[in-house]
Amino acid sequence: MSLETLLFYVMSAITLGSALFVAATKNLVRCIFMFFVTLFGLAGLYVLSLADFVAITQIVIYVGGILVLILFAFMLSGKETLNVITQQRKQFIGIQNIPALLLAGLFLIVLVNMLIKVDAGNLGWIKKSVELKNTVLPASDMTENIGVNLMTKYLLPFEAVSILLLIALVGAAHLSRKGDRP
Repeated sequence: MSLETLLFYVMSAITLGSALFVAATKNLVRCIFMFFVTLFGLAGLYVLSLADFVAITQIVIYVGGILVLILFAFMLSGKETLNVITQQRKQFIGIQNIPALLLAGLFLIVLVNMLIKVDAGNLGWIKKSVELKNTVLPASDMTENIGVNLMTKYLLPFEAVSILLLIALVGAAHLSRKGDRP
């Protein structure tokens, strides 16, 4: 077993274990900190996949921005709100959860069916890529290439996403205001 394979299994185990802990725990503080570990594990998997730009973006945006925002929202929320959240009954199987469980089961069936039927080595686009020797090698110009494409070819979708994030930020600021101000 190579070092890369060993690192992949270790990072996958850390990511999956912490994600399962986030989904299963009832303690919000521990949930937030394990979500921190999950996001860092995912960034590590991106680094192993030679997606350095995506890994740095994962750390800067999700760990540095969104997770800190979740932590501040938890710290600034009132004690009454937290007591209501902890007193709610959390049943995994209940009448209100049946549609979600059916949908999750359907997605699991589709995923398992796809994994059984698809032979990744015989896909047409992979064969063509191997024949043309169109492989991704680690290089310093990968991030530069992404930046040039974002500012030229994909400028409109990039700006649309930035406007959408700005609208979400304004909406979050509006919802977090105290009192009934117009």
